[in-house]
Amino acid sequence: MLALVGLTVVFIYPFVWLVSASFKPRGEVFDNRLIPETFTFQNYLDVWADAPMLLWFGNTLLVTVLAAVTVTLSSALVAWGFAYFRFRGRDALFGLVLATMMLPGAVTMVPVFLIWNSLGMVNTLTPLWAGNLFGSAFYIFLLRQFFLGLPRETFEAAKIDGANNWTLFTRIALPLTKPAMIVTLIFEFQAAWTDLMRPLIYLRDSDKFTIPRGLKALLDQFGFGGEWHWEIIVTASVITTIPMIVLFFLGQRHFVEGIATTGAKG
Repeated sequence: MLALVGLTVVFIYPFVWLVSASFKPRGEVFDNRLIPETFTFQNYLDVWADAPMLLWFGNTLLVTVLAAVTVTLSSALVAWGFAYFRFRGRDALFGLVLATMMLPGAVTMVPVFLIWNSLGMVNTLTPLWAGNLFGSAFYIFLLRQFFLGLPRETFEAAKIDGANNWTLFTRIALPLTKPAMIVTLIFEFQAAWTDLMRPLIYLRDSDKFTIPRGLKALLDQFGFGGEWHWEIIVTASVITTIPMIVLFFLGQRHFVEGIATTGAKG
């Protein structure tokens, strides 16, 4: 119990420090006090004045929602195919899909950029989410395990009643794997919300920046850029972290259920 409390403090402390620093004036940001000696809300007013945070939020929300929804649906469709249908070479093909997880992202970074560049999509938001239309090997593996846990007799009975394969997938398989779908959605939402690499590669204009790319621009301007307004940086970081905390609490029950179960439903 004591170890659990200690680990909790270790994990929570950086965020508590970040929130505390966001309410401090410039000269007290790094005084390491969890309770600010001088309490001010001015940082939260300045950050909206110094950066187009609302525009960056809108770009990030658009990219994140599209990325999360498309990868969840596409991965579920592929996972359902591997779990339900029996065909020659299924296991070998599934193994090939899993093998793609062994490829470092740096290996495909250049060829993928060349593809998007040839399509004229550089400096647009499309490359940040459109690749998810083809699914993700990790999510396909995760959802396939849930689909395999569903009783096959349920689907056979539905087919006798006249249900086609699409009905089996949308009306039976997806509702029974709701926790797994929510886990996938939350995982990808977090990954897309915090993604910095792709925005750094594809985005050029500040009006197209996402939150992580915008924070990098703020860091360059107010941090290491010479102005040293770290209160702006920490305040912007707090603002961009809050949505993920809210999302986790909203989906916490389904998230824990999805992690703890194997997809079997009574």
